Amino acid sequence: MKADKAAPWIRMVLLLCALALIAVIFIPMWRIELSAPQYPEGLVMLIYPGKLGGNIDIINGLNHYIGMKTLHANDFIEFTVLPYIVGFFALLFIITGLSRSKKLIYFLFILFIAFAVLAMVDFWRWEYNYGHNLNPDAAIVVLGMAYQPPLLGYKQLLNFGAFSIPDIGGWIFIAVGVLLFLCTIAVWRSQRKPKSIANVTTAILLFSFSLAFTSCSSKPQAIVVGKDNCDFCKMGVSDARFGAEILTQKGRVYKFDDVHCLLGFLKENNKVSTDVKEIYFVNYSGQHDLIPKKNVLLLKSELLKSPMAGNIAAFNNADSIKKIQQINQGQILNLSDLNLP
Repeated sequence: MKADKAAPWIRMVLLLCALALIAVIFIPMWRIELSAPQYPEGLVMLIYPGKLGGNIDIINGLNHYIGMKTLHANDFIEFTVLPYIVGFFALLFIITGLSRSKKLIYFLFILFIAFAVLAMVDFWRWEYNYGHNLNPDAAIVVLGMAYQPPLLGYKQLLNFGAFSIPDIGGWIFIAVGVLLFLCTIAVWRSQRKPKSIANVTTAILLFSFSLAFTSCSSKPQAIVVGKDNCDFCKMGVSDARFGAEILTQKGRVYKFDDVHCLLGFLKENNKVSTDVKEIYFVNYSGQHDLIPKKNVLLLKSELLKSPMAGNIAAFNNADSIKKIQQINQGQILNLSDLNLP
């Protein structure tokens, strides 16, 4: 093998990437999901390289009420040029794969990463403009309120929850980037100290898994009295001691002022019930921290007087629950009694 040529297996990887990029032109790259009580099944906006899809007409109708511009693909130069840019990269992958030029692989990697960064910056700019440049004569005006969707992850916008994440095309684009990174590292290694492909692959996989874990990780949020509202009864939280919280696989957080509301919400929202990552209960004692479901002890007593008459308090240890039971009497519940997912 010539010194300026990459390993033969890199050709196959780059050609595979080219085919994958051609497919990206025809499928959605990104999706923004919206959920609200009046739309229990949710709304979704699909962003293709050349058009918008999903429930775009309904979303435009909602945007009109809060003063946001309606969304039309013709208003964005990106939808005109993006299919050609993706096609250009597919062609460049083919040329690089056939030539196996190490210099061309380096150039392709730098260009591909630069485009990905530029695309995300442009996407954020687009979201910022649409979320902040509002019509002052709109039917609904909330002073100081902006409606910029999240670039990645979850964000609450009034009574709507917005969740932004790559769609199939986006994940393919990310996978292509990881494979190109693998090829670039392999070329760089070959010019330094020869290493087995297995070692390089292992390093890349560890990097990819850690990146995926970091981007998808999510945490519970403290329930704040006087600020948060219950996602079931819609009442403001006035006593955090009886609160509970659901964290979904997508990172969405639902807060409740009473275990009664938690159970009612799960009963009425089957879609959320099947997407639960963890359920937390507020510790009745101490600093009222959140206790994961597996570590919770529950006491039910009519003397507890919780906000919505569930009258169930949660504890993280046996000493605390026994102390409160001596004062309020009541029954210690098994977690199975609540029929939680």
